[in-house]
Amino acid sequence: MAKRIQFNAHGGPDVLQWIDFEPADPAENEIQVENKAIGINYIDTYVRSGLYPVGNFPSGLGTEAAGVVKRIGKNVTRFTPGDRVVYCQAALGAYSELHNVAEDRLMLLPDAISFEQGAASFLKGLTVQYLLRQTYKVKPDEIFLFHAAAGGVGLIACQWAKALGAHLIGTVGSADKAQLAKNSGAWATINYREENIAQRVSELTEGKKVAVAYDSVGKDTWEASLDSLRRQGLLVSFGNSSGPVTGIDLGILNKKGSLFVTRPSLFGYITNREELEIASAELFSLLASGAIKVDVPEQQKFALKDASQAHKTLESRATHGSSLLIP
Repeated sequence: MAKRIQFNAHGGPDVLQWIDFEPADPAENEIQVENKAIGINYIDTYVRSGLYPVGNFPSGLGTEAAGVVKRIGKNVTRFTPGDRVVYCQAALGAYSELHNVAEDRLMLLPDAISFEQGAASFLKGLTVQYLLRQTYKVKPDEIFLFHAAAGGVGLIACQWAKALGAHLIGTVGSADKAQLAKNSGAWATINYREENIAQRVSELTEGKKVAVAYDSVGKDTWEASLDSLRRQGLLVSFGNSSGPVTGIDLGILNKKGSLFVTRPSLFGYITNREELEIASAELFSLLASGAIKVDVPEQQKFALKDASQAHKTLESRATHGSSLLIP
């Protein structure tokens, strides 16, 4: 027997249950991973709440963790028991002591990267990789806007931008979060509780505005993001932490300067083994070199059984950077 988190209906954090379960044997081309650290991501709250509904109940939760290979299924060739591994595109159920993962979704975790660093950075780091290196290729000295700069994805984006020699303007909700973003490499910050985002972007760019804005907030920042773009600029909407953007009048893109909007996800950019390996290699290189550091505050490390409290804390916007569940 092992322990995991599951839920039987969509709802708030209290639907998450701590239960015993009998792990299935790894199927053909599957690997059973003993999780050592489990990543908590905002998308997990979307799945739990029903914004991204699951097909069947009861359901596990979570797709990201780092750990050790315990057992391998038939025809597995890349991994052996005892290997240190990390994953972020597994089937739901990573909030668990043991989880079976498809071989093609698993990567060896370099010795220079701890289990906690791996679980705290893999999904978020690959997200930053596709945003800054594929959706729009940010160039050295380029100024761009990135919302929620003190979040888990945001702090990695600040560091990646600095490594690229680019200038990230990060939105934050407090002076403390502004300092965190600046310490991580943000060129400038905007406190959205006190300042007009689009106005400050214009001031910081001497009226030129930005060619690209990355927005994981959604409803609350939609207009501000559009107003921060120069003519023919691109809004990359990749999250909904304030609620989804709905009822869009496409004519507004014309009125504001023939703008472009895209709604990408990691699963649209990493669709096969080759794409996973290329993106992972770039992320691991930056982590191993120290160009990107992922330090999880002790108060943001939760016991696996306390996943409900972890979700409450995450949704309160009281966290900064990454959070973890520890089996």
